[in-house]
Parts: sequence; structure tokens; C-alpha cells
Amino acid sequence: MRAYLICLLISVLPACAQAAIIQLEMRPGISANAEYLAGQPSKPAVLLLHGFLQTREFPTVATLARGLQDAGYSVLSPTLSLGIPNRAQSLACESVHRHSLEDDIAEISRWVGWLKSHGHRSIVLVGHSFGSLQLLAYLESHPDKIIKALIGASLIEAQVNSTSRPALITELESQAASKPRTLVTHALSFCRQYTSTPEDLLTYVRWDQARTLSALKASPVSVQLIMGDQDKTLGRDWIKALKQVRTPMVIVKGANHFMDGEHEFDLLEHTLHYLERIQKASSP
Repeated sequence: MRAYLICLLISVLPACAQAAIIQLEMRPGISANAEYLAGQPSKPAVLLLHGFLQTREFPTVATLARGLQDAGYSVLSPTLSLGIPNRAQSLACESVHRHSLEDDIAEISRWVGWLKSHGHRSIVLVGHSFGSLQLLAYLESHPDKIIKALIGASLIEAQVNSTSRPALITELESQAASKPRTLVTHALSFCRQYTSTPEDLLTYVRWDQARTLSALKASPVSVQLIMGDQDKTLGRDWIKALKQVRTPMVIVKGANHFMDGEHEFDLLEHTLHYLERIQKASSP
């Protein structure tokens, strides 16, 4: 199996020959783009989402996209605009962030709609890191029978590095009510200094461990998590908490948050295994 996966990952030229860049207007003046890799119509399409402030070119996501297409799956890999027209580079923590989780969810919805409009009747969502959380948030507000499952690699909650998240939420709510467009700076995810409006920042901050676990339990589709046991970015006891909600989970020994190095093969192998299970379960 490992040798087969190596062949998949190095067979790039056939995949490139069937790649297309898709552009959609998300809201007035803001367009976003995605790479579409065509696969076999009989297999579910995969919508693959990158992590926090990254793009579809992030190595974990780009490598997985090629491996999935070489295994016969159509893959749509969008880059969220984050309020920047046709964003093509990762967004720095030090930037002024004028985007919200609701904006991210709306863009995911547009890309799901694009897959539907191009004949795909079975879609599996696959996310890495914060992308897994954004897809989970999308499912909470947009249940859809065409979505068959969510595969979350290195799922993480919205970390704030604050001793009191409730106090931070109260502070941001007060600022949003009195001066909604005033910029504030707090820690978010891997950013020590993240500048945004209180209203937009709140949309992320509210997704703590409890909210994320609740969304997992209430997910309208089956969820498969792929986690690394050497992931140092996860919050305290996060793996233990995930086990308690009994979400199916594979723990990759030695893998870090990015599933890089030899563990990119493990990520692809587990993703393909679950996709095959989904396809078998949906077969008449």
C-alpha cells in the first residue's frame, strides 16, 4: 500500500493536465479562486480546505489534493478570500483582518454550489487544521444531503491564549455594541497579535473546545478525524476530549500538526481508506 501511495504522490503530470483554475465572485468587489482537479464521475467529489490564513498551495493540502486526484477523485481546493480579491498568498498575522467566520462559511457554500452546478451529486468535505473547524461550522448552518461526510485532519478549536475566554467574549461584545468598526488586537490561533474588528473577531473566538465538541456531536454527516500524536499546537487534553465525544478518529504516531515528511503518506492513506468506505456505503 505504501509503495502505491508513493506512486500516486509522484505522478504529477497527468493531474496537471486535468487541472483548471475556477474564479467566483463572493461579494461585490471580492473574487476568490480554486483549483479543480477532474476525477472519475463515479466517485464523490472532494472539497479540500486549507488551514488558518493559508492558501490551497500550503504543502499539506497541495500534496493531499494531488494524491486524491491520482486515486480518481475530483478535488476542488479553494483559497478563502479573507476579504482580499483573488488572494494568492498566505495572510500575515500582522495584517488588518477584515473577514469573519460567517464570510468563510458563505464562501464554502458558494464552492459547494459550484460542485453541484457541475454535476457532482456526492461531496465529501476534507479540511486541514482550522479548515476542518470552518467546514464543521459550515455543516452546522448548511446541512445538505449532497454532503456525505467530513474528514478533519488536525482539527483544532479557535485558540485565544487567554486565561479567561468568557471575559474576552464579554469585552468584545461590549466593544462590538459601542464601536463595532474599531480595531482591536488579541491572540488568535498561531497569531500572537491578530488585529480585527470586535464583531469579526467574535465569530472566531466563540468556537472554543466546548462549541467545537458540540458541533461534532450534532454533525448532520459522519465525521472522521485524523490526528497526530506529536501535534504540539493542540490545546490541553484536546485528543482526550475528542475521544469522549466518540467521534471516529485515527491517531498517526509521530505525526505533527502538518502531517509532513513521511506522514503525508499516512494522511493520504487514511483519507483514501475512509473515502472508499463512504463510496461502498452509498453504493446500491
